[in-house]
Amino acid sequence: MPATLDGRLVVAISSRALFDFEDENRVFEAHDDRAYMHLQLQRLDEPARPGVAFSLVRKLLAFNGTAADRDRVEVVMLSRNDPVSGMRVFRSARHYALPVERGVFTRGESPWRYLKPLKANLFLSANDADVRQALAAGVPAARVFPHSAHASANHPDEVRIAFDGDAVLFSDEAERVYQRDGLDAFQHHETAQAATPLTPGPFKPLLEALHRLQQEPARGMRIRTALVTARSAPAHERAIRTLMAWHIDVDEAMFLGGLPKGEFLRAFDPDFFFDDQTGHVEHAAAHVPAGHVAAGVVNEPAAAATDTAAAAC
Repeated sequence: MPATLDGRLVVAISSRALFDFEDENRVFEAHDDRAYMHLQLQRLDEPARPGVAFSLVRKLLAFNGTAADRDRVEVVMLSRNDPVSGMRVFRSARHYALPVERGVFTRGESPWRYLKPLKANLFLSANDADVRQALAAGVPAARVFPHSAHASANHPDEVRIAFDGDAVLFSDEAERVYQRDGLDAFQHHETAQAATPLTPGPFKPLLEALHRLQQEPARGMRIRTALVTARSAPAHERAIRTLMAWHIDVDEAMFLGGLPKGEFLRAFDPDFFFDDQTGHVEHAAAHVPAGHVAAGVVNEPAAAATDTAAAAC
């Protein structure tokens, strides 16, 4: 019977998202891919340090802890690395006892086109262009911020994932009202539409996959999810009713009314946080592993430039 990834939660991840290859990446940027390849080959027997998404990957793979659970999660390396440098990636995974067996290495070419054959539920990469192409192809994807704080070791038996709402779990329909007409119009619109579910955002498929995994947890492993949003009452109701209409539960919900998210996220202590606004991700990254979802109106060219400028202030 041929091998298949059907029925698994599939995470495709780049080498810089899983491991700390920032020193090597500086060599690449200062010289070329051959200098990078030579350095990786020199360090072949030196395990790379864990990267920003390491904790998330390790915990998800723990759902495969018994023979009966072996098919639940698959992690695949999907990297712009060259095949030679890929040897160090696999050796580093083996050093940490991560059962990562599959990989695609494209030597500088964008690897996003392999996401569909992999049936990926998530793509994590440090490359913004690759993430945007993945999102355009309908795959949940986020740009990892390599300087993010790493996950704590406080919850070894629990995968904790936090999501922003609009333009991440939900569409950017309401965000467009806010950007165009302001907060009062947004609150009025969402109150009037409270009983109408929001259309899905790019990360609904991942939330669904996590929900399925959550319903049949592996022995000793659990998943805990949180919605962390700038919404506040009365706009909170539409978000809750949307999740109810999808028959998906989240364990915690934070309606922060524009308060900075970082310290709340630090209290939740996730293995990863996803948000569509770079300013929010930058603030969160000081506290928890964080990634940027380049979706929705705030990531359209003019709005993205404004968001970046605001984040720098």
